[in-house]
Amino acid sequence: MSIATRGNMGVDWEARVDFGRLREERLARLRAELDRSELGALLAFDFGNIRYASATHIGTWAMDKLIRFCLITRSSDPIVWDFGSAAKHHDLLNPWLHETHMEADADPHAPHHGAKRPRLETGARAGISTLRGAFPPAAGIAEEVARKVTRELERFGLAREPLGVDLIELPILFALQAQGITVVDGQQVFLEARRIKTADEITLLTSAASMVDAAYDRLYEFLRPGVRENECVGLVAKSLYDQGSEYVEGVNAISGERCAPHPHVYSDRAVRPGDPAFFDILHSFNGYRTCYYRTFAVGSASPAQRDAYKIAREYMDVAIAAVRPGATTADIVSLWPKAQEVGFPDEEAAFALQYGHGVGLSIWEKPIFSRLTSLDHPEVLEEGMVFALETYWPAADGWGAARIEEELVVTADGCEVITKFPAEDLLVAGGGRYFTVNGPLPGIRDSQSHLNTPEGRGEAHREKAAD
Repeated sequence: MSIATRGNMGVDWEARVDFGRLREERLARLRAELDRSELGALLAFDFGNIRYASATHIGTWAMDKLIRFCLITRSSDPIVWDFGSAAKHHDLLNPWLHETHMEADADPHAPHHGAKRPRLETGARAGISTLRGAFPPAAGIAEEVARKVTRELERFGLAREPLGVDLIELPILFALQAQGITVVDGQQVFLEARRIKTADEITLLTSAASMVDAAYDRLYEFLRPGVRENECVGLVAKSLYDQGSEYVEGVNAISGERCAPHPHVYSDRAVRPGDPAFFDILHSFNGYRTCYYRTFAVGSASPAQRDAYKIAREYMDVAIAAVRPGATTADIVSLWPKAQEVGFPDEEAAFALQYGHGVGLSIWEKPIFSRLTSLDHPEVLEEGMVFALETYWPAADGWGAARIEEELVVTADGCEVITKFPAEDLLVAGGGRYFTVNGPLPGIRDSQSHLNTPEGRGEAHREKAAD
């Protein structure tokens, strides 16, 4: 794998991301997966899949609208139908959309094996989907989408072969079927192509993680009693956008009693002295995403919170130690606790507390690590995969919890962790500011849980220490 440095600028004096190579290698992987499949073509409405295939992007405002679509056939490079003037912009500034690859099919079982791919116009065109039903059905927008796609399939002799689709609105599905098109699941082809990352993708993913490193540094300095979860979200978002983030998808900011059970959404709660607080930062740099948790104690921590962090960290460390090519997702999840051990009746109820997922142009790509599916359906780890591992443990006093997440690249003989903000031990934010008559306030305080229980009073901790 080639070595590249990271920086937000392209330079002539050092190897960095090669975007031309990135585009070509992604498309080559996708076309290879399409050739291995039984499909004649792929139709994408998902923004991550469209970007992977065509290297086009019109902003994150449109990600949930399914308004643009892209066709990739066995006989052509991507054809993009885009939102209004965006198509004209692509024609002017995305010259790769007009390039046509001409090599013969390599797969001896492919329907067109040995034939050169025809040189026909592809590129970008104006096109619009149904705006998730906002257009009047009688306007015939769904039928027009189906006609556009069918016309291209007929042009390349693929109208009778299965069309793989990732996401689709029901009116468009019905309209394609009315044209005689056999629509099948195409998402697996996209996700298989995206499973192994290229060298440039790994550089971009590492760059995205390094931006979160810096955001956590700012957050650590900011976090103290009185700040609100939503203020933390704003601080992190500004830090990332200032660094050149394309999109801050979300910042999970969870504190105090909201930590257990994990609600997966921030609020306006004010942080108080002694609170646990954990955060998940999700953003993208040139399309490549992060999913990156860290846990802090604010001012000081209870023994129960410190112990919860140690347990979550131990589960993380044993998982990282097991990652290498040839290992499986089952090998990893078998090292993690069962749902009942963290207070849930089954794995579906505890889903994503002990979890792993691929990271790329979207989060939650392949492979997936979960006791819900991985033990019965293991996936083999391969060099070049990039994924995140997440662990969680509730504090014994019932007050807080610890959440840790690391992103890893699978290497030839193990893995590399690309999330670098310190997480080996529980960090105390806003500490070192309070002094008693006996000196600085301790980082661990027996009374800090605010609960009059043996666990809250730290009695179990003292008994364990005495042993």
